[in-house]
Amino acid sequence: MFNFWTVLYLLVVGLIAGFIARLVVKGRDPMPWWMTLLLGIIGSFVGGFAGYLLFGWDKEEGFFQPGGLIFSILGAIVVLLLLRLIRRRRSPNPSGGSSES
Repeated sequence: MFNFWTVLYLLVVGLIAGFIARLVVKGRDPMPWWMTLLLGIIGSFVGGFAGYLLFGWDKEEGFFQPGGLIFSILGAIVVLLLLRLIRRRRSPNPSGGSSES
């Protein structure tokens, strides 16, 4: 399933998708280039899964597959927004008090 060209494609598309997702989603996301690459790769698989569910793309390949560039970018945007949500929930309350009433 994965050969040299597939891995190279996944790395290039992952880096592009992660970079574009960080440009599209406004706000500050301090992360090194390799985390941007990882964001894009995970987004590519999320996009491939969405393409499988929504359109039945490559049913013979299975549901866990890399998506095209557009779906990789969309998947990376979803992953970035989820990452921000998780970070926001884990951050301490800036007022110093309890967040519960």
